[in-house]
Amino acid sequence: QVQLVESGGGLVQPGGSLRLSCAASGSIFRLYRMGWYRQAPGKQRELVADITSGGSTNYADSVKGRFTISRENAKNTVYLQMNSLKFEDTAVYYCNARHTIWGDSWGQGTQVTVSS
Repeated sequence: QVQLVESGGGLVQPGGSLRLSCAASGSIFRLYRMGWYRQAPGKQRELVADITSGGSTNYADSVKGRFTISRENAKNTVYLQMNSLKFEDTAVYYCNARHTIWGDSWGQGTQVTVSS
């Protein structure tokens, strides 16, 4: 498994931007599918975006056109650029690393609050 540490969360006004980062340990980061999930109070955790080891991306409909996931394998880091933030984007955002053999790893989460 890999250890994941998220950063970049905070308080932002509607329409603003944030970039989340997730730093991973280990030398096999490039082999993992990486994802960002979020969980709002009283709601289930949901997939926001993911990116395969080959760089293919997938987004939840609610964030398409506003969020961009990317990875930098040389730095063992995955990013989530969030633009045009809305009140409903408020949640704890979690980084996930997944591999068919080595399983799932989760970060501790970072709070994103969109408020005026």
